[in-house]
Amino acid sequence: MITGGTLGLTAAPVASERDMPDADVTPRAAGSLAALAFADRGVRSSVLRLPPTVHAEGDHGFVPMLIGIARDKGVSAYVGDGSNRRPAVHRSDAARLFRLALEQAPAGSILHGVAEEGIPIRTIAELIGRHLDVPTTAIAPDQAGEHFGWLSAFFATDVPTSSTLTRELLNWRPTGPGLVDDLDKGHYFHGPSNP
Repeated sequence: MITGGTLGLTAAPVASERDMPDADVTPRAAGSLAALAFADRGVRSSVLRLPPTVHAEGDHGFVPMLIGIARDKGVSAYVGDGSNRRPAVHRSDAARLFRLALEQAPAGSILHGVAEEGIPIRTIAELIGRHLDVPTTAIAPDQAGEHFGWLSAFFATDVPTSSTLTRELLNWRPTGPGLVDDLDKGHYFHGPSNP
């Protein structure tokens, strides 16, 4: 089993396990294709794609980066109208899916570790602004690079992603808190890495 990501998927309206990223745009896609090819040789290979946000206390990924930018700039921002969406999963749900995949996934399976299809970036920015007590504002797409730096491309895209086929195949039922609830717990703002 190898881990992939959902970020390179561009299917509309919602990406599914049947969609493959463009290997010319997303180099990691080649690794997924190579792993899946082993199924033809009788190897029970699978790819488990995770969303850009796998969250829980101690997270060091995209959400803490957004919080750091909001702290540094004194404003919690989103690009355009903020309706672009990010899929997410709680770490405990992702871990449970890895176990189910190792035990039960048929050869050649593509799985999505996605509990929430898409949370609007504006919702995330508003929560960050409220917790940091800073204003929330829209940033024009042509100013996103200046505000977010290299992360601007990640925060400006709309990448809703489904896990319907994974849930049906492995009877996976995410039970961990959603990203909004996890943010509201406050540990992202008061933990050791976020004084």
